[in-house]
Amino acid sequence: MIKEFTKSLTDESDERLRVRLKIKDGELVDIVFQYESLIERKWVARVRYDMAHGYFHRDVMKPNGEKEKTAIEITGLKEASVFSEQDIKDKWEFYKNKFLKAMKK
Repeated sequence: MIKEFTKSLTDESDERLRVRLKIKDGELVDIVFQYESLIERKWVARVRYDMAHGYFHRDVMKPNGEKEKTAIEITGLKEASVFSEQDIKDKWEFYKNKFLKAMKK
């Protein structure tokens, strides 16, 4: 079973957290937590936490399409979920400003 939902990060609903959880036999088996911004009527990924490539990591997107990948050691998917959601809620403005600053270079 796959659960997908979004949570707005601003009153204007132009910044959001998109969550995708894969559950098998009642157990969490895969996660994606992604911070996205609405730019020119399209949702653009800025930061993503997931288990792609076989390990938990964060991808910070750059305006040129490159990704800054950082492996994160964490004990389980539930802990990774809590970490991902909290980091995005706490730092989305930082990630947005970092992206915008890189666009100006």
